[in-house]
Amino acid sequence: MAVKQEAPVRVDRNFWIVTLVLALLSVAAVAYWMNAPVAKWLPAASDSAEDVDDLFRFMAASGSALMIYVLGYLLYFVIAFRAKKTDAPNAIGVQVHDNHTLEFWWTIVPAVFVVILSILSVKIWFGIQLQPSNGLVVEAIGHQWYYSFRAPGVNGEIPNEIHVPVNKQVTIDVTSTDVIHSFWIPQFRVKADMVPGLVNTIRFTPNTVGRYQIICAEFCGTQHGEMNKQYFVVDPPATFATWLKGWQIKNANVSDALPKAGSGAAIDLSKGVAASGQALFAQKCSSCHAIAAFDHKVVGPGLKGILSDPNHPNLVDGDPATAANIAVILQKGYTGPIGMMPNQSANGLSDGDIANLVAYLASLK
Repeated sequence: MAVKQEAPVRVDRNFWIVTLVLALLSVAAVAYWMNAPVAKWLPAASDSAEDVDDLFRFMAASGSALMIYVLGYLLYFVIAFRAKKTDAPNAIGVQVHDNHTLEFWWTIVPAVFVVILSILSVKIWFGIQLQPSNGLVVEAIGHQWYYSFRAPGVNGEIPNEIHVPVNKQVTIDVTSTDVIHSFWIPQFRVKADMVPGLVNTIRFTPNTVGRYQIICAEFCGTQHGEMNKQYFVVDPPATFATWLKGWQIKNANVSDALPKAGSGAAIDLSKGVAASGQALFAQKCSSCHAIAAFDHKVVGPGLKGILSDPNHPNLVDGDPATAANIAVILQKGYTGPIGMMPNQSANGLSDGDIANLVAYLASLK
């Protein structure tokens, strides 16, 4: 017995009228968002803000167009194919299945959108994060429930606000002492999680003098809402120099002084103490490196036998595995396909600390 085929569902003239209206609304929404004065709503104060705003415009424009089509067709089909008073109580609505054309388009359109969004996002992220670091490096530390800061040449931590010079690249290494916080400065369009035992990096160039509120964008406990009382201050160069000099004098003899950054010259490794290096490794390095074979990666490679492993005669930067070259990486840091390791200043290491770490690594066979 032949199976009766259902008559295909055909769209009528009203469908095409609705489609035209939705297309016009979508074009209007896209035109609005592509020319929206985002910087007027939220002032921009860094070199990266314009790129981030362009990405926002693309997301807002495409998202608005998609929403208009989805909601428009939803309302149209609800009305066009609604139950009629003459329908039987057990009547089944129009069944649309195995329509390969529809399935193709509702798969390919979102896929293309996601690919385009991914390309734009990665391009902008690379442009911001992987630009050469040649400016001021400061550190921000999250606490429950405040931020503290470190600046070059200043012993100890600076409370309440950090100052930087205008029109000079700034690298901020962010971390946390307790729980996960988030470091967000809306006017700079930058944000990074502050994770205990991990250093994340933000890099940008502030281009407008002013005081900018720092906001924690990650719920971090009962007083999370209090983490918006501190500021990132952009000064003229002379004002910044005065502020920095004042803190260097004020904190010259603080009892909890941090290790001063080294001079950048070659470090004397002859006085390194392996036992001290072991304790320091547990504190500073164990979140990213295991005492295991090179291929045993946590974030960075395993470091056991790093100076004597014939399978890995070179370090991650391509230089031979020698004590002096390890010291160079600890001094200058490293950025590459495997990830980013903070430099000596960001890790708070003295020249003696580096000598101790190298002695410890050399002792691992």
